[in-house]
Amino acid sequence: MAYDVAAVRAHFPALREGAAHFDGPGGAQVPDVVGEAVRATLTSAVSNRGSVTAAERRAEEIVQTARRTMSEFLNAGSIVFGRSMTQLTYDFARTLSKNWRPGDEIIVTRIDHDANIRPWVQAAEAARATVRWAPFDRTTGELPVESVTKLLSDRTRVVAITAASNLLGTRPDVAEIARAAHEAAAFVYVDGVHYTPHVPVDVEALDADFFVCSPYKFLGPHLGVLAAAPELLETLRPDKLLPSTNAVPERFELGTLPYELLAGTTAAVEFMRGLDGLEEHELGLREQLENGLRELGVRIYSKASSRTPTVLFSVDGLDPAEVYRRLGAEGVNAPAGHFYALECSRWLGLGDKGAVRAGIGPYTDESDVDRLLKAVAKLR
Repeated sequence: MAYDVAAVRAHFPALREGAAHFDGPGGAQVPDVVGEAVRATLTSAVSNRGSVTAAERRAEEIVQTARRTMSEFLNAGSIVFGRSMTQLTYDFARTLSKNWRPGDEIIVTRIDHDANIRPWVQAAEAARATVRWAPFDRTTGELPVESVTKLLSDRTRVVAITAASNLLGTRPDVAEIARAAHEAAAFVYVDGVHYTPHVPVDVEALDADFFVCSPYKFLGPHLGVLAAAPELLETLRPDKLLPSTNAVPERFELGTLPYELLAGTTAAVEFMRGLDGLEEHELGLREQLENGLRELGVRIYSKASSRTPTVLFSVDGLDPAEVYRRLGAEGVNAPAGHFYALECSRWLGLGDKGAVRAGIGPYTDESDVDRLLKAVAKLR
């Protein structure tokens, strides 16, 4: 059955404002069912989790349903919830680094979002460990497997790698990198924030020890999610309050969980599950967009053979911020910048200004792409 984008768009009240949204990589618009799940939870009787009162049982059910739903969605083990992917990564970098010693090594890449770089760099500095940097190909936007694996040694403790670049869309071969890393007895920490909205996720197939993502990138509320095997989480001892439980995964969650956001996350996953043909729809629109931009003589940086429906581009002679502003005046939301992939932007030679990023999502249609192309044509 063909992907019915019109039926999908009908679930997004935000689209009634009339803008063409290519800003999804920074945070997707939210369908009505997610907003209703958040509203219903906030206005229902809930309290701290327990089994005595109806309010306690309701809170417990919301949490357990969200954990089960995310675990199935990612084909993963235990689910840890946090305020954001960044917060979770800082927490786990601090926890893992308790066992590092001077001379140990951590591998990060130039293509990653800073949230999967800086926590590891700073933890390494505190432990006097060595940071090793994996470069990507500036011309193709590819991160070759050997760019990472050649850095492995018997002192490697963590390989931090993205499943999809939030700036270029590049999808490295995570499973092959993870296989080599595990042969070196290193943990693999995968940033799946930009990957999860566009690709069916299978954490087991990726062979990731830790996989993190953000529901607000796949039509949900602002939250962070980490998936890992419960047996692995049992070996880790995070800093926590004395009275808080030592059970996994709760020992990693600081304070009371936001029940309304968990309910919204469950609703977002259920909505995503109903989007049959999404990947083909998004990649078809990406091809339409890239072909149109090439015809306009626009410089495109997203060139990897495997990538998400995300296009990074610039218009010669125009500052990226000016392109962003002028597109916005045409009702086209395609922001510019480095989008916290600072190392990636600098490695590309774009400095801290970056370029314009157009992200295609479940609610993008052909008319949105046409509007973007027509708006860019006016810049020439």
